[in-house]
Amino acid sequence: MNRTDIVEQIRVALGAALGREIAELPERTSLFQDLAVDSSSVLELLLTLEDSIGLEVDPEELEPEIFETVGNLSNYVEDNLAKQARG
Repeated sequence: MNRTDIVEQIRVALGAALGREIAELPERTSLFQDLAVDSSSVLELLLTLEDSIGLEVDPEELEPEIFETVGNLSNYVEDNLAKQARG
């Protein structure tokens, strides 16, 4: 899965978590400030990504910085999927 696909999956998952359409999602977008994501939305977002792309989330690895921007979250997803692929 390439970076564009990851951002698109995050866009779709955020739309589901927030209950509204998100037309475009630049990587510099702040999840909390620009999109008004809250802690329950973060959980729903992660669950949706687990279901849609097979992301395996380890709660011990989750740091607040991951959710600062779409780019940070994309980095986390990309790294996580690469680790899973390596086994």
